[in-house]
Amino acid sequence: MMNMTTERMELAGADRARYFVPTAICAYLSILCVVLIITSAFLAHMQNAVAVAAAGVFGLLMTGGLGLLFWRAQRRDLQFLQVKTGADAPSNFAAVRFAATQAGWRIVREDPARRLDAETSASSMDGGERVAVQFRGSEVLVASICAPSVGFSLVGRRHCAENRELVRQSVLTPPRAPAA
Repeated sequence: MMNMTTERMELAGADRARYFVPTAICAYLSILCVVLIITSAFLAHMQNAVAVAAAGVFGLLMTGGLGLLFWRAQRRDLQFLQVKTGADAPSNFAAVRFAATQAGWRIVREDPARRLDAETSASSMDGGERVAVQFRGSEVLVASICAPSVGFSLVGRRHCAENRELVRQSVLTPPRAPAA
């Protein structure tokens, strides 16, 4: 069984700022649109004032909507996916660690049976992703985001979903016996 929890992956300082840059840019553009609307009140010709105000309202709706869309998607990506397993935390940790090394991930932080943070390998076209996995008894919490240096990316979001699925499969699939 799996579901999304309200717990989120924590980003610190510069990583947090870089991750939310698309949302911040939309907020900045929305503020400019509000200034445009206010400025239209001081224009001499009514026809120009109406046109400038209409452009400002349109821009405010578009940038505000896009910013909200980015913000919701980014906040959702930071949420942990909860996977309930039949194994204990050390077994789940070993399975995830094995799957991560097989996938070529670079282990950034490792606290056996509690937490594993990794980064996927980056290519010239892709900045890689961050994966955070927490172990709590028989539960495994996993979150994956695009690297903060990349920001918001639809292709990256697909890769993040694949990373979460890799972790989910590694803890739900029974270990295979070594070939004799």
